[in-house]
Amino acid sequence: MYFPANWSGDWETIDPEVLGWNTGAIQPMLDFLDSTNTRAFLVLVNGRMVIEHYNGQSLNGQPFERSSNWYWASAGKTLTAYVCGIAMQDGSLDLDASTSDYIGTGWTNASSAQEVNITVRNQLTMTSGLNDGVADPDCTDPPCLEYLADAGTRWAYHNAPYTLLQDVIGGATGETFTSYFRDSLSLKIGMSGTWYWLGSNHVYFSNARSMARFGILNLNRGNWNGTQILSEANHDLFTTTSQVLNPSYGYLYWLNGQGTYMLPGSQLTFSGNLVPSAPSDMYAAMGKNSQLLMVVPSMNMVVVRMGEDPDVSLVPTKFPEELWQRMNQVITE
Repeated sequence: MYFPANWSGDWETIDPEVLGWNTGAIQPMLDFLDSTNTRAFLVLVNGRMVIEHYNGQSLNGQPFERSSNWYWASAGKTLTAYVCGIAMQDGSLDLDASTSDYIGTGWTNASSAQEVNITVRNQLTMTSGLNDGVADPDCTDPPCLEYLADAGTRWAYHNAPYTLLQDVIGGATGETFTSYFRDSLSLKIGMSGTWYWLGSNHVYFSNARSMARFGILNLNRGNWNGTQILSEANHDLFTTTSQVLNPSYGYLYWLNGQGTYMLPGSQLTFSGNLVPSAPSDMYAAMGKNSQLLMVVPSMNMVVVRMGEDPDVSLVPTKFPEELWQRMNQVITE
């Protein structure tokens, strides 16, 4: 396994021919990516770069390239999950404690009895029971956080309770979320990026290689070049099914190969795997406009996609499926 040196532009590569890949299928795949508004696309095996493609189109008057930053959207939820795991292992955070223990009471519009039953684990698993059908589901003000069901009894993709996890981390550690994130995670793996407030959402921006670094950390179950940043047990917990309502959802991660799944904005359960053409052991950070970080342990592979909207879903499933159909033409046994 290769780990790129922190704060260095050096990154080892490996020729796809050495891996036995069908190199003739690579350009058609890149053409598909360009046609679907992809800005950056990276494929790594054992940490080494196999494909690194940027579309070069103008962004703020400059060509989009290796150093260009882009938003993670909800793919950044996994960064918050990792930091929660780190705070848990250093003894600052208890996932089964009431959220109110860390941010105070009255943070919702629910009754005291209803609110106190919402735990940090509920926030991490999208089972807070708060109403995601309010006018602004991103709003974190107490009047926006209405009780709908008892915590743990309903799965619903809801940004506001997630966003408040960052306040929970602040309350648990005594630091700001951004400083704790920087010191406990990003500096340790050489990630360069910034959190920005976009309305009510706290969104991470970085270049594609920084996203790939986080992917390598995940591929190695929390270990970065010999340093265990997140314990293997906590990493495995976060990247496996977190509740029975939606088997394809972990702790802010999306999981393939579970047989059924639910999607944002719906209470329907769909049969099949989230991304049928992808390996069944793939787990992923997924965000609006198909910001994707996909980790495939069985292939020692990390895939990064950043770009504009190829479809209109909050959590993309159609685009990753089309991408993996083309990936499978490239990756030959």
